[in-house]
Amino acid sequence: MDTIALDNVLPDVFASAAGDASAVDSDVWLCGVTFNRPGIYRIEAESGTGKSSMCSFIYGNRSDYRGRILFNGRDIRSFSVKEWCDMRVSHIALLPQEMRLFPELTVTENIEIKNRLTSFKTRDEITAMLERLEIADKADEPAARLSIGQQQRVAIVRSLCQPFDFLLLDEPVSHLDARNNSLVSQLILDEVNRQGAAVIATSVGYAIDIDPVKVLSL
Repeated sequence: MDTIALDNVLPDVFASAAGDASAVDSDVWLCGVTFNRPGIYRIEAESGTGKSSMCSFIYGNRSDYRGRILFNGRDIRSFSVKEWCDMRVSHIALLPQEMRLFPELTVTENIEIKNRLTSFKTRDEITAMLERLEIADKADEPAARLSIGQQQRVAIVRSLCQPFDFLLLDEPVSHLDARNNSLVSQLILDEVNRQGAAVIATSVGYAIDIDPVKVLSL
């Protein structure tokens, strides 16, 4: 997949609240925005302006929006369940803001849930990523015992355990200090470059430490 295009897209709730949808001031909503692979895109916005909604729309978790979202020119509303399964295993990866780790499972078990579906990374490769993010010693710890910043790093490793053309990162470094932001950013950039992929990252003041080709506002 080479392009993701948002054609006149607006969350239903915004259209209902605004009355006159044309009054929405955004580089993304109600605009013709195309994300191309490869590339790095940062979406800057205040809380409540639709960052997580945009990621959910693109990932197909939600459809409560007006307009069209196109993958290589095809409206995603036409995708079958099988096509969505293939899309999420092989073409588009998501790091959700809430991370969605299973608290009772260990770090390794949380990551392996994803990796068993894709068979994309070896155990040694996963260990190497944990080492780069300085949490390899937590591999056998339940996720619930980790700090929020450590959990965020686990979720980032998990999101990279698949092939992808586009990587959606919803506030990926909101709980990380500058040093860990740098470690995470370099790991992501190395994997994105290796796959020739694109990144769409949202930010509310904690921007991932990767220079974007384009910055947009919601």
